[in-house]
Amino acid sequence: MNDTPSPATVVIYSGGMDSYTVLHRALREGREVHALSFDYGQRHARELDQAAKVCRQLGIPHQVVDIRAIHGLIDNSALTDANRDMPEGDYAEDNLAATLVPNRNMILLSLAIAKAVNIGAGRVDYGAHGGDHVLYPDCRPAFVDAMNAVAGIANFEAVDIHTPYLRASKAEILADGLAMGLDYADTWTCYRGEALACGRCGSCLERLAAFAANQATDPLAYAGRDA
Repeated sequence: MNDTPSPATVVIYSGGMDSYTVLHRALREGREVHALSFDYGQRHARELDQAAKVCRQLGIPHQVVDIRAIHGLIDNSALTDANRDMPEGDYAEDNLAATLVPNRNMILLSLAIAKAVNIGAGRVDYGAHGGDHVLYPDCRPAFVDAMNAVAGIANFEAVDIHTPYLRASKAEILADGLAMGLDYADTWTCYRGEALACGRCGSCLERLAAFAANQATDPLAYAGRDA
């Protein structure tokens, strides 16, 4: 019998499509997964409910870190300021720059690295992907490379930042998840966080395009559309 423990990883788990797929991919690798979510005052905080539900179903450790105390440092974004109009339309620098949360991934990765060191995990997983490169600097390969270098020297124990979909499109991520038999009804994508997905914000449109590219039907209900 092999008594060697499974290698542990901390998965930054928002409750959205990308991190949901990353989470299951780590489980398929045989990793001991510790899911880590963050409440930073995001308008779409209902994604955290989905994350909690999935982790309960899977029986994996899940910690939600309340960092709303820093909200005033990162509220210059349509994702964190409910008084701002949420831009609509496809992902593009000219219309969705308002959804950039200042320094978000560096903050979340720093905390995830700390947890990894604390529990003896050698890896942190997060769902940066190729579709975000045009808009979000903290999802680009240069950022990941730099953070990986820092994670290797910031503590006595080096931590590897693992981004399996760094150069993949949303459609490719979804294709991988569908091949794993994942149910994306257990995810939340819409930036608005209302009872139904809006179907108009960039996040919704990117999700719908990914399902269309895979000739699959999105299981979420959208406002103004049949469920």
